[in-house]
Amino acid sequence: MSSAVLFDAPGPKTVARHRIYTAVAALGLLALLAFVIWKLYSEEQFAYDKWEPFITPRYLTALLEGLLTTLQMAFTSVLGAVGLGVVLGVGKLSEHGWVRWPAWAVVEFFRAVPVLLLMIFVFYSYGISRGDSGAYWSVVIALTLYNGSVLAEIFRAGVLAVPRGQAEAAYAIGMRKTQVMQIVLLPQAVKIMLPAIISQCVVALKDTSLGYAIAAPGLTVVGTRIYTNFQNQVPTVFVIAAMYIAVNFLLTLLATYIQHRLVGEKSPLDLTRVGNMQGGENTGGAGGLV
Repeated sequence: MSSAVLFDAPGPKTVARHRIYTAVAALGLLALLAFVIWKLYSEEQFAYDKWEPFITPRYLTALLEGLLTTLQMAFTSVLGAVGLGVVLGVGKLSEHGWVRWPAWAVVEFFRAVPVLLLMIFVFYSYGISRGDSGAYWSVVIALTLYNGSVLAEIFRAGVLAVPRGQAEAAYAIGMRKTQVMQIVLLPQAVKIMLPAIISQCVVALKDTSLGYAIAAPGLTVVGTRIYTNFQNQVPTVFVIAAMYIAVNFLLTLLATYIQHRLVGEKSPLDLTRVGNMQGGENTGGAGGLV
């Protein structure tokens, strides 16, 4: 019955028509894929000399070193973004206007500025005279500022999503506001916003590819040097994209594992569960907050 609440159940003709649509769409996608493969083959993009660098140890080592540098940039920027996000998120929740409004301005500004423009600005104002190190830190600083501003909103939303009774109970036993934030609200908020934090890590990892614009050391720059020498742009794009996809897939698996380990299958804001707990407290007499 629940499946027919918003619309009528499809009849035999509708089901048959939808199956035809599905089959036609699948055939169209297969035809498009076949055309792309044929086009690449006709342009000799599958020739051995274009793929040879990716089975040559020297170039494989360079690609792995570029991937390691990319992971280092992403990891460093995520650590900085988490710290900045906590500071700005707590600042936006402050009752003091001289703290709340500057935090709001910083968050809104860096969320609005495109990451590529931010990288270029930081590079030409800080890193242009420092070589590869300057380009490296220009990417890290730009990603830290952008992702920190995004995480600030995630942290703020996570804290506000914690049931208000938790903070009220903490204040009732004499905790100060700082203690309530550190001991009661933030630990619960982290569980709520953990999937969003991991998703932002994936975004930071992908955005390191924008460092190509300022010749920052990383996977895309290594790929640029390879296809400049061998004129194999399409194979290089395939290989680098596959490496990014593999790493992001591993991050997704890690996010799923951490979420199930720390949060569990149920959401911490399951209203049915909360209602049952409140009902048990009401019928059972004395109750308490865990």
